[in-house]
Amino acid sequence: MSAKTKVPVNIYRPQSPYIGKCLENYSLVSEGGSGIVQHLTFDLSAGDLHYLEGQSIGIIPPGVDEKKGKPHKLRLYSIASTRHGDKNDDKTISLCIRQLEYQHPETNETVYGVCSSFLCNLEVGAEVAICGPVGQEMLLPDDEDANIVMLATGTGIAPFRSFLWRMFKEQHTDYKFKGFSWLIFGIPYSANILYKEDLEKIQADNPNSFELTYAISREQQNAEGGRMYIQHRVAEQAERLWNLLQDPKTHLYMCGLKGMESGIEEGLSPYALQNGVEWGTFVKQLKKEHRWHVEVY
Repeated sequence: MSAKTKVPVNIYRPQSPYIGKCLENYSLVSEGGSGIVQHLTFDLSAGDLHYLEGQSIGIIPPGVDEKKGKPHKLRLYSIASTRHGDKNDDKTISLCIRQLEYQHPETNETVYGVCSSFLCNLEVGAEVAICGPVGQEMLLPDDEDANIVMLATGTGIAPFRSFLWRMFKEQHTDYKFKGFSWLIFGIPYSANILYKEDLEKIQADNPNSFELTYAISREQQNAEGGRMYIQHRVAEQAERLWNLLQDPKTHLYMCGLKGMESGIEEGLSPYALQNGVEWGTFVKQLKKEHRWHVEVY
């Protein structure tokens, strides 16, 4: 990220959040998919909240944490829209939210995430307390010739949606993407491919500059006959990925579930060793060159 791009941080803080209205809230999971994932867009026109692709915002759910007797703490979510917003008018921000749901280890009751449930059930017109933006780890390089390799699981697609929309869907006088980009997207079922039509259209329209690879764990098998996860796709494509990473213009991004990093290491370290390089040393070098970008949760 060059000096010409000033990174906005904490324009709104938890003590005095920006109150935005919900403009849209629709489902991203097709029939037969698992879980609830929604695309939400909020109006920013009443304030000065601006952001860059790859940043996150905080949402403060209403009400009080009953155990602590204090207002709920904010939750951070990756931004899914470009800096210009889904309406391309610099007045909105979008998120891609999965409703958190898990079994309580002691009572076995189903527990739903406070903030994700609030957002997934939000009605159009309802108000939302927003803080931020935050984050400099996942920013898109200014270099128009960069190669962008993106590894996502589930809602980890959010920052990459913002990247791809900026690269391919919007028209800019100050930014014209001329590099190569590749998204490897891990999901459980085909019905869980978030933004599927848009992604496949971008690929169809830009076959030389965007590649799309799915790892659909419940529907595809890896070489050993087990479930197909993102690390298996990485292992299959190890030679190409390794060669791409030798180019100083290539950036690797990961967003999604914890454990992704070890999965990528599993896929690529044998290839690094074949080339006489220790994986950990190689990653340190990428970090030093600001070409290794990871956000896992």
